[in-house]
Amino acid sequence: MPNSPKIEDRKLDHIRIVLKEDTLAKGIATGFAAYRLPHTALPELDLAEIETKTTFLGKTLAAPLLISSMTGGSRGTERINLALAEAAAHLGLAMGLGSQRAALADERLAYTYQVRRVAPHIPLLANLGAVQLNYRFGLEQCRRAVEMIEADALILHLNPLQEAVQPEGNVNFKGLLAQIEKVCRELTVPVIIKEVGNGISADDAIRLHNIGVQIIDVAGAGGTSWSEVERFRQNSQIGIEIANAFADWGLPTSEALRQIHAVLPNITLIGSGGINSGVDIAKAIALGADLVGTARGLLAAAVDERGAVAIIEVLQARLTELRIAMFCAGCANLQNLRNVKLQAI
Repeated sequence: MPNSPKIEDRKLDHIRIVLKEDTLAKGIATGFAAYRLPHTALPELDLAEIETKTTFLGKTLAAPLLISSMTGGSRGTERINLALAEAAAHLGLAMGLGSQRAALADERLAYTYQVRRVAPHIPLLANLGAVQLNYRFGLEQCRRAVEMIEADALILHLNPLQEAVQPEGNVNFKGLLAQIEKVCRELTVPVIIKEVGNGISADDAIRLHNIGVQIIDVAGAGGTSWSEVERFRQNSQIGIEIANAFADWGLPTSEALRQIHAVLPNITLIGSGGINSGVDIAKAIALGADLVGTARGLLAAAVDERGAVAIIEVLQARLTELRIAMFCAGCANLQNLRNVKLQAI
């Protein structure tokens, strides 16, 4: 069926709002400030030899960093995605694409997601809203999303709060666990379950793990709040007030990581949600993350006229901070960092 103009317009709204408005969660933080990495005055290490390599989806990454899903599905967003993909390829990182619902509705928009030509070897993640499995999407649409971008895995994102406050939101989440189980069982690539900024609890992680989910992106509270983003899209004062009531809603990123790692130590965990520095990345890994995702901090660079060059500069700074944090904590590699005991402040 033809793509609804509302979907494409909404994509552009989201980019504009995140870039220009204060959409950070209010009254809640990621929780990383409550922890401190131990300082080692005599690390007996050479900073130049700190090893950050890891593997994800069978591919080697230069560092445990994921450029998290942001956009696609509207004219102009292909430039953003290509710049992000070029940066990921240059630095040897993973990348997720924004929700591909728009391109499944209108295949003329598929090109806005197709970045494999500039990033032939990186782990690339397709993306659909899990709730769409209750709105006429099924295994066929999941397969098409994966094939569209030659993806290594499929993200099914969970966003109940965003959908609930979004003027055109889809709010029937009933029976969704069974739908996700079917996709996990029949899709030929791994399924990643991801929140969008309000976190995933240990209880939810156990339910997801029991149906076959092997990778969870906690996407916790403390960074961009999508109820705050949707607040700027309301057309009534009542709508604004309702969305604003949830500005502090969710499970902080650090707490989501801590909880899930405690009950599912062998599941692959991605820590995202308000990751603002390489020190945050290091703390997330020490709390159990295998990979750490970042998005908001890259969007301004992605729309910079320098494109990938601007993104690479930002990411290189974060990676330098990670290496210095590991060096000063006496960690020669990521396994050492995972064994570090964080100090509660």
